[in-house]
Amino acid sequence: MKKVFISLFFGITCLTLQAQKSKNFSVLAYYMGDEKQINDFEIDKLTHIIYSFCHLKDGKLNVDTAKDSITIKYLVSLKTKYPQLKIMLSLGGWGGCENCSEVFSTTSGRDVFAKSVKEVNDYFKTDGLDLDWEYPVIEGFPGHLHQAVDKKKFTELVKVLRATLGNTNELSFAAGGFQKYLDESVEWKLVMPLVDHVNIMSYDLVNGYSKTTGHHTPLYSTKKDEESTDKAVDYLLKLGVPSYKLIVGAAFYTRTWKNVENVNNGLYHPGVHIEGFSFKDFNTLLIEEKGWKYFWDEKANAPYWYNVKEKMFATGDDIASVKAKTSYAIKNKLGGIMFWELGLDATRNGLVNAIFEVKKSQ
Repeated sequence: MKKVFISLFFGITCLTLQAQKSKNFSVLAYYMGDEKQINDFEIDKLTHIIYSFCHLKDGKLNVDTAKDSITIKYLVSLKTKYPQLKIMLSLGGWGGCENCSEVFSTTSGRDVFAKSVKEVNDYFKTDGLDLDWEYPVIEGFPGHLHQAVDKKKFTELVKVLRATLGNTNELSFAAGGFQKYLDESVEWKLVMPLVDHVNIMSYDLVNGYSKTTGHHTPLYSTKKDEESTDKAVDYLLKLGVPSYKLIVGAAFYTRTWKNVENVNNGLYHPGVHIEGFSFKDFNTLLIEEKGWKYFWDEKANAPYWYNVKEKMFATGDDIASVKAKTSYAIKNKLGGIMFWELGLDATRNGLVNAIFEVKKSQ
């Protein structure tokens, strides 16, 4: 009887620990859609929806349109049905932070912005702010101001935001997943104690400016100096960033090139970047009937596709690679996984479900 009791005790304890581990693993969806489209998706499988994007107007956080306001209010209303859900607002995005370097370079600029964030947050009853400044210090969107002082000013911005928002609201930022950003843009040891997590954009590691193909969102590097999810995570862990504050990123879209010669199935070869595919369209467009062949890179844990006839190459995440990233994050005790962008997913049996299935099984 004693043995049975001990076995039951340990069994219940293990189940409790697994449930707690699963509960603490965040699944963050960046979202650009409206209040109607969100109902198509499995919201119960998410922990955060990050509404994208808000921008600066007169140095303040601005919800741009009445339609944005309607969507944000509706997203917040979902918390009644989904109590686990947090709704955050994101500032910036690619091309959306034109004046960030200028505004955040002064104490008064940072103070005015922080006060506006609290006002907007309180008005909508959202759960905090995600900073998506692309990028402090280094070049991001062509023509946008970036300067060496951005690194320290970003730290000061985070300090005043935390002080103004308090500890009941979440504060995070989206970080470039490539080495130049990791080295130059952020004072990691000063910033990370003040934020809840960092969303590592471990995608677009080859992008629209890349004249050679490659894996744009690989889990592992296949050769020296190649960017990858693991490379960014390892760098930050070695700096002493707590693992539970690291969120890895997945891409629900491909990067695609044309004019790619049929050598090594197009991988690591010159081409001309063109518009890619959304995951929701993979099963109708990225298929053999249309000339595409699927490949899996065992070392990178990443898929890619090549079309011999059209001389086109595509790289992105799929169900297998997203499951691998989720397993990696759980195994390494990371805080979770995020992705760009919910509207690109299939509404059922897509990438959100793939993340959920792995999370549920751990």
